[in-house]
Amino acid sequence: MSQNTPGHSRGLKKTHKATIAGVAALGAAALTLSLVPGNGSTETEPQALNTTQRVAWSYDASSPQAKALAASVTDQHTTIGLKAKQDAAAKAQAQAAAKAKAAKAEKAAKAAKAKAAAKAKADAAAKKRAAEAKAAAKKRAAQKTAASRSVTRTPVFANNLDGWIREALYIMDKHNIPGSYHGLHKNIMRESSGNPYAINNWDINARNGVPSKGLLQVIYPTFKAYHVPGTKFDQYDPVANIVAAANYAADRYGSIDNVNSAY
Repeated sequence: MSQNTPGHSRGLKKTHKATIAGVAALGAAALTLSLVPGNGSTETEPQALNTTQRVAWSYDASSPQAKALAASVTDQHTTIGLKAKQDAAAKAQAQAAAKAKAAKAEKAAKAAKAKAAAKAKADAAAKKRAAEAKAAAKKRAAQKTAASRSVTRTPVFANNLDGWIREALYIMDKHNIPGSYHGLHKNIMRESSGNPYAINNWDINARNGVPSKGLLQVIYPTFKAYHVPGTKFDQYDPVANIVAAANYAADRYGSIDNVNSAY
């Protein structure tokens, strides 16, 4: 088993290998081998070396060969270092490009998601508006149909006191005028005994030139002020007379039902 020298690494880096190779070459080029005989004399003919003869060698660092070799090794070191820096820079550039690409892709994905969400929201709002418009149109159509049916179903009332009171109540209901059949009937019987052409020519109103007329004995100023559109503008018209009188009584007494005497 071989042992490593303490303090030294087992492996050699590229730079170490290049340096060793350079030094080896330098040594080989600069070696001056001198075969010196044991007695120091120079022979013109080569002689075989024996075991007692010594090989003398020397290394001259200042020689042109040594300097050239050293420069070559330095250049090799510089080239290796530059290549390492270039590789590191290329790797860093590639990593930065990959990071930028990933960030761009993430940004695009977020933008697409936001756009899709906005579109979904807009579609939902449009769908809601369409549904509301459809519901409103349906409601208007239903109201129109109901109104049309109401017109076609307008009851036909008899041309007598019962029919006049019922028709008056029908109109009063449309105009939110309070009153009942009983309240109208009792006041009509007290005021005119059911005669739509009854007239009072003896009270204070008559003396003032505005006699009370009709089923509920209404004077002209009151009839004019409380006349309800849709009825005839005629004090002697039984339905118009009842509705105007009931409208006046509602304004002054709360309802014709609250009237039990001259009003």
